[in-house]
Amino acid sequence: MPLDPQAKAALEFLNQPEMRIEANTWPAEARNSMVLPLPENPEPVARVEDLSIDGPGGDLPLRLYHPGDPDGKHPPALVLYFHGGGFIFCNLDSHDALCRTLCNSTGAAILSVDYRLAPEAKFPAAPEDCYAALCWGAANSERLDIDAGRIAVAGDSAGGNLAAVVALMSRDRGGPTLRSQVLIYPVTSQITDSPSYQENSEGYFLTKSGMEYCINHYLNSPEDKQNPLASPLLCPDLSALPAAIVVTAEYDPLRDEGESYARRLAEAEVPVWMKRYDGMIHGFISMSDIMDRGKEALADIAERLRVALVPLTNASPE
Repeated sequence: MPLDPQAKAALEFLNQPEMRIEANTWPAEARNSMVLPLPENPEPVARVEDLSIDGPGGDLPLRLYHPGDPDGKHPPALVLYFHGGGFIFCNLDSHDALCRTLCNSTGAAILSVDYRLAPEAKFPAAPEDCYAALCWGAANSERLDIDAGRIAVAGDSAGGNLAAVVALMSRDRGGPTLRSQVLIYPVTSQITDSPSYQENSEGYFLTKSGMEYCINHYLNSPEDKQNPLASPLLCPDLSALPAAIVVTAEYDPLRDEGESYARRLAEAEVPVWMKRYDGMIHGFISMSDIMDRGKEALADIAERLRVALVPLTNASPE
């Protein structure tokens, strides 16, 4: 379908020359041009707490969004959230509004992870940080006041890659057990050759050249592109993974690889709910304050997560 009018309006701002990153610009400098305005009145959450744990590379900052006691019977589930930003941009603050909305709409606690960024910390620093945060969260359920039997991972773009990768790491390293993985327009391959990369290479916020810029700073060598912890789409075995919620956008270079990953999960008999949001661009969920379809997608994700994270009862039929 045609580009959504709200997405078109957003692109008028996002495609300004000052928002572009030149290939020879070092990421530390480029981060200054990638700062988007934050909401003036963030959505209230029962409790927000900044934390720090010992990560693989030193202090690992986290931010907990806790809904309180929504049903009065069970501590809430926990969702680890990994922000997007091409593995080299963004932080806890850039995704604060999104995490607040997910906390309130799902009734789950959200633990946002400020993983190390490239090129200062190249692959596999980010997935190792995210997996360490998952292990810490599961082991500290009393400290966080959450139900360690109901944990999910989620992320957008590069964070969607990290959510998929952490699900693989959890399976292959013996836990913690996950109920769900939420992959929002995820990077599932570091190889930029899909049809959607050709169709949407320029003009829709995320560009092919911009993605290649990020990949080149994230990976150590071209050989890393074949590593399933960088390109989960290349993992030969996707069985025994948690149920997946996969969101893609029509005008997004990453569209095809996200949908290919969803298909491969389904072929491996992993339960999958996948939806393409027509007329939308990459990042539209983070722009839900100005895009109605972003609000719709967040509501869809919340509904699916609530089902995936429902408390299990030990009661047996009489």
